[in-house]
Amino acid sequence: MTEDNNGLPAPREVKIPVHDGVEIAVALYMPDGDGPFPALFAPSPYRYDNNILPAGPQFLWRETGPIDLYLREGYVYAHMDVRGCGQSGGEFRLMDENEQKDLYDVIEWLGNQPWSNGKVGGIGQSYFCMLQWWMAVQNPPSLACIAAFDGLNDPYRASVYQGGILGDFFGAYWWNQNRIINRHPANEGPPKEQECDLNLLLQHHPTYDDFWRERCAAERLEEIEVPLYSIGIWGKVDLHTRGNIDGYRRASGPKKLRMNGPINAAAANQEFNGVELHQEILLPFYDHYLKGKDTDYTKRPEVEYFMRGAGVHRTADTWPPAGVEYVDWHLNGNKSGSVTSFNDGGLSRGTPSGAEAISYSYPDPGWMVGVVGMGPAGAPDPARRVLTFTTEPLAEDLEIAGPVKLQLHVSSTRTDADFFVKLSEQMPQPPEDREKDLNPNYYWITKGWLRASHRALDAEKCTDMEPYHTHTDPEPIEPGKVYKLDISIEPIAHRFQKGNRMRLEIVNGDSVVTDVIWTHYYLPHKIGTDTIHHSAEYPSVLTLPVMEGA
Repeated sequence: MTEDNNGLPAPREVKIPVHDGVEIAVALYMPDGDGPFPALFAPSPYRYDNNILPAGPQFLWRETGPIDLYLREGYVYAHMDVRGCGQSGGEFRLMDENEQKDLYDVIEWLGNQPWSNGKVGGIGQSYFCMLQWWMAVQNPPSLACIAAFDGLNDPYRASVYQGGILGDFFGAYWWNQNRIINRHPANEGPPKEQECDLNLLLQHHPTYDDFWRERCAAERLEEIEVPLYSIGIWGKVDLHTRGNIDGYRRASGPKKLRMNGPINAAAANQEFNGVELHQEILLPFYDHYLKGKDTDYTKRPEVEYFMRGAGVHRTADTWPPAGVEYVDWHLNGNKSGSVTSFNDGGLSRGTPSGAEAISYSYPDPGWMVGVVGMGPAGAPDPARRVLTFTTEPLAEDLEIAGPVKLQLHVSSTRTDADFFVKLSEQMPQPPEDREKDLNPNYYWITKGWLRASHRALDAEKCTDMEPYHTHTDPEPIEPGKVYKLDISIEPIAHRFQKGNRMRLEIVNGDSVVTDVIWTHYYLPHKIGTDTIHHSAEYPSVLTLPVMEGA
């Protein structure tokens, strides 16, 4: 077996003609022996010849998992360059209908090779996973299962236009990275020039139109009939988390859900490229459905989820877990005395009785990096120049698991307004630090976004806890008029520790200091004053899924 410099065997490189005559390139990593073998299918835009690079945070797009492990276990690993990328022909158009059909054609090619046992399974993280949803909704005969790890299925709502607000990630950061990867492969192979200006293309589709419907596997999740193992990451609420939960809840075939605990994209990448996850979690799934083995996968609970803040996995029969009670916390004007911010408001179970509201103007002169200001020591201070609403110290641990919702009553001097919200856990602080006007340590738990003009809801798709916005026909707001906004905050499972505080932050933008690559464009016309109302007449309410007994 010939090996390259990353310890992998040199692959067989094949070109497969697909439905429209374009040739799609696939690298076949073959196990020892004569077969027949099942195949694991991993499509991506990242050039399979970059597999010679070590997997790690420096190369976040190396999301194949440990190929060598699966070869030793008797699987063919088939890594496909999607059209317009790497060695494949055609033009890249971000999961368009041609890219979707290519998946069907290549799966059937793999399932009908002389070395094949006729069964193909999906594998891979992030973009690989996004395409697994598209494999499964088409139900090609040779597809036996998918293991959807960390992948969205509604690109408009999950990333490109969260809450109707244009994000930097896909069009700018991700696409520039992908162009570089394709132009400068690790093996000094021929560069792939990609003419598509994805950033501009996405900006031309600010509403949920036919462009997005074509690319939204979430429209068809009920069509999934193959066995599904959906594995999500709590630390990826900016991108993929909801996709794994929705995929599990709506797929029609045999299915299980597992929500893991990595806190960010780099940690998720390390987990997926490590051997332990695959040996203990994924291999029993593949062995059962691709080799017909009796493994412990069939004995696993329907739902397993990591409880952040507690450091343990819990099990359930459904998601959200049974026994969740949806509890309201009201925003108010009572000072918490625990943080320096625009307002230092309160968050409590009691309903407000007065005519309370808080206004802030923007862009704020104290913002230095996005919406982050500076503290007295000259270091970035994310809370200082945003609105905060903070509880009293918790008398007991508080566990939540499920969807989170924020109902805001707002008004503005403008005809539109953006609302970025974060739920955080704030730690106790030594009195001497508070006296120095230093802010306490904290970490964010989950986030939500909404542009006021995108407030319209699809009544058929909404639930009491999960607002579903149409994003089809933006409607400006009237300056000075109060509007109710229902903001869906990304689902989470978390234990808030006794003595700590829950904190809700509200502002109209974000920052690379706090949000890294998951930021949004701050458009030049965002100049004005917004008001958050939290009165008896216009309450603003955070609703949390509190676990029974918490």
